[in-house]
Amino acid sequence: MTAYDEIFATDQSRQESKLSKIQEIPISKIDDFPNHPFKVLMNEDMDELVESISLNGVMTPATVRLKEDGRYELISGHRRKKASEVAGLEYLKCEVREVTQDVAIIMMVESNLQRTVILPSEKAFAYKMRLEAMNRQPGRPTKEKLTPVVSDLTSTPLVSKLRTNEELGNAIGESREQIRRYIRLTELVPELLQMVDEKQMGFRSAVEISFLTEEQQYFLLEAMAYYDEAPTLAQATRMKRFHQEEESLSEEIIKTIMSEEKFNLKTEVKYKNERITKLIPKSEKGQELEFVVKALEFYNHHLDRKKDKEYER
Repeated sequence: MTAYDEIFATDQSRQESKLSKIQEIPISKIDDFPNHPFKVLMNEDMDELVESISLNGVMTPATVRLKEDGRYELISGHRRKKASEVAGLEYLKCEVREVTQDVAIIMMVESNLQRTVILPSEKAFAYKMRLEAMNRQPGRPTKEKLTPVVSDLTSTPLVSKLRTNEELGNAIGESREQIRRYIRLTELVPELLQMVDEKQMGFRSAVEISFLTEEQQYFLLEAMAYYDEAPTLAQATRMKRFHQEEESLSEEIIKTIMSEEKFNLKTEVKYKNERITKLIPKSEKGQELEFVVKALEFYNHHLDRKKDKEYER
């Protein structure tokens, strides 16, 4: 039930109560949020924030919670904290909140999803952390009751009474399936995940590759370095299917799959077709095969990018 004082509190008293929790806390006593999934980059935006804080101080308080050891845990405001450190400030204006660790996780993810640019890896770990925290909230069935209904956040349950991923989707504007796909990215080895962030690998291809074992993913990295390209969606899907059905996706098979598509293109090109020959510039005489292969590769990458955009809507 609502406390007696809260029922009869005025708007002014509530505001004063909130202000009373805003404190100037030594930065040395504030710890970053554990496993914080959002990167704090030293870039042009950070330079502008440092300059603003140097001139005007921190306008919007950071949010922290008091830990049992007497230190503070930063919930939101990691960029403000870093900028304040760079600006040479010793204290950070903070609002102190009395919340549990799981509620703090939910607050942390919500506040950071307001950023204009969020990397796929950031969404992946943020969604996973928040979904796990939501599942631990009071009133949720215990782990024993969930098994085997929801045994793995990274797989699609056949039946789910909880639908916490659907609740999360409604809260942040993503579909339940899209949240699952993002969480799948947490199964990628760091090198492949970085390639997704840098748009060197398509989102949908990365989701398929995430089903491979760590060893198989590193075999794939070697093959990608050798062929100097990322797998297409078709290749990634074949590797996943081969791994799941045949259970013997070896290094040799990965290399074969990575080379097959090019081989098929080369063997199936028919240069006697006028629709092809009239599109090849005369300057490419003697290099017709390479020109057609490059053109098809470029078009395939275009289709992958187009599908990725549709996939992320």
